[in-house]
Amino acid sequence: MAEGLTWNVYDANTMTQADIYGDVLCMLGEKNERIVGLSADLAKSTKIGKFAQKYPDRFFNVGIAEQNLFGMAAGLALSGLVPFVSTMAVFTTMRAAEQVRTDICYQNLDVKIIATHGGISFGQAGTTHHCTEDIAIMRSLANMTVVVPADGIECANAVMSCVEHPGPVYIRIGRGFEPACYDDDQYGFTIGRSVEITPGTDITLICCGITVLQAREAAQILERNDGISVRVINMHTIKPLDTEAVLRAVNETRRIITFEDHTIYGGLGSAVAEVIAESGKACAFTRVGIPDCYSVVGYPEDLYNFYKLDADGIVEKVREVMGRDFEEAESWEDGF
Repeated sequence: MAEGLTWNVYDANTMTQADIYGDVLCMLGEKNERIVGLSADLAKSTKIGKFAQKYPDRFFNVGIAEQNLFGMAAGLALSGLVPFVSTMAVFTTMRAAEQVRTDICYQNLDVKIIATHGGISFGQAGTTHHCTEDIAIMRSLANMTVVVPADGIECANAVMSCVEHPGPVYIRIGRGFEPACYDDDQYGFTIGRSVEITPGTDITLICCGITVLQAREAAQILERNDGISVRVINMHTIKPLDTEAVLRAVNETRRIITFEDHTIYGGLGSAVAEVIAESGKACAFTRVGIPDCYSVVGYPEDLYNFYKLDADGIVEKVREVMGRDFEEAESWEDGF
């Protein structure tokens, strides 16, 4: 989907998701003069500065005033433009939550929000700059689409796709050098449709963001060492959720674990749990993410290990769930 970009998968290993976003936005801006960019004094950090350098007449820096940032974006959208707004996830979803809700979502405006430094990716910056509640906040807003790319390649696909997707879109990306999960960009990205990374029949891991690659590596370890067949699903779109993929996993594997760089309340795990509960079908189910606490401080890779979001932690959780006993009655799906 990212045809025409000047980098490839090998370059992506040395570029952050935000770097790739900046390049893609510049390419889109060349094709679509309605695209404008906005930042709250974080153009360099969020990489929308690349767009500012190429199209200075179509870029607006509002200063450290995130509430004004989203109010201005709403006004520009009402005038027929397509605003791309970039700031850190924690500022987007908390400092300016009212403006995102009332100015943008309430009016269902065509504003594209690229929120950087999501989750615990800004590890050593401290808990105040971690954003582990944003998915829960954004998915609760009517009209909002929520996308959490697995790597830079998927970030490119998401940014390109969101231009044609009506209404507000929240794309959550990290801060650091997230390793590439995909070999190329031609894997069939569609907003609202998950991607099966590996097939499996014993258990399903439903993941988003940085946990997708870790789950794929864990699946390889578990198949090699334990003989466990692990299905890994990249649920890059949290809203609207691919309910068909969830229900298929319930029917075919009966065991599901969700992994996310986010609190276990209100995010991917909660969205999947809602689908399972409403289906009336039973399965062994576990959510893995940040528990009911404020995240500790440290380097991102150390935090991912601490919260069982890396390959080692995922292997441990799969073995734990595979050891559970549950009713295998053949008539379980006919109970409701």
